[in-house]
Amino acid sequence: MPLRLRRSPVPWERQRPTWRAASPGVIAAALKRAQARPSGNWYVVGASRDVPAGRPVGRTVAGTEVVLWRGEDGGLRAGAGACPHLGAPLKDSRVRCGTLVCHWHGLALDGAPFAGWEPFPVHDDGVLVWVRLDRVGGEVPLERPVVPHRPDPAGSVAAVCTVVGRCEPEDVVANRLDPWHGAWFHPYSFVDLTVVGAPGPDADDGGDGDAFVVDVSFKVAGRAVVPVRAVFTAPEPRTVVMHITEGEGLGSVVETHATPLSPDASGRPRTAVVEAVVAASDRAGFAVARAAAPALRPLMRAAAGRLWRDDIAYAERRWALRSTGRFPG
Repeated sequence: MPLRLRRSPVPWERQRPTWRAASPGVIAAALKRAQARPSGNWYVVGASRDVPAGRPVGRTVAGTEVVLWRGEDGGLRAGAGACPHLGAPLKDSRVRCGTLVCHWHGLALDGAPFAGWEPFPVHDDGVLVWVRLDRVGGEVPLERPVVPHRPDPAGSVAAVCTVVGRCEPEDVVANRLDPWHGAWFHPYSFVDLTVVGAPGPDADDGGDGDAFVVDVSFKVAGRAVVPVRAVFTAPEPRTVVMHITEGEGLGSVVETHATPLSPDASGRPRTAVVEAVVAASDRAGFAVARAAAPALRPLMRAAAGRLWRDDIAYAERRWALRSTGRFPG
């Protein structure tokens, strides 16, 4: 059975403090290495399920309007979100037989450059949708985004949660590169958390030593918990991935992607956190869970959303301190 009973549960206030181990220098160095890795100018804009057939979807990435839709073949199309004729918002237009037709004057777009309209490279990995914005990213473009390894789609269940905060992507990534806060900040979900491995300030970029290894128990009810070992890595500047390497759900993945949006009315930066949870298990009963995926996904999104209500406050606080020169790290 994956469940365990905590024999001697420790009250929240009596658990071991983690502030000494949570070295600001270690977190900052891991963040700096992540920021130096190539993204190829790819940005996550949402879940694959967010772009259905038959209608366009609009997104804004770092102030750039993007429209996405599916062609008649089901393939993804993306490009500038403003009609080149008179600037109509293409997200409000119509899709007919895979062609995006502007609702102001009927300019029709099939995804190829036309009449001054600019397409963007786009990638659908089956869970998330990515768009490549070379003018925004300014890096050497990559043919495909850096998609983390995931369990086989045929044997897993994926759900995507999105929240928005007043911060920058680095604040979101820094939050995920601080595993020490888990049991203190999220006691309703995590207990008995121990960071058993952390990279040093001079860890090799991208090497096996550049990872945070955590033993933690997920709370179920009362003293019932599910212990696992999780490994956190940052494969590119705006992504942190957690892989379950031991325990229940071996092979499961949680991907946290941070995408800059446009500033709010006060000029403060905004970032979308797009988190993909891809759950897997070799237990026979997991086949039942996969069959019930439509009912399971909202529960997975709700659990992720609850955690991010706290974590976005962490990220926003970090940005507020950084922007005023008060951040102690």
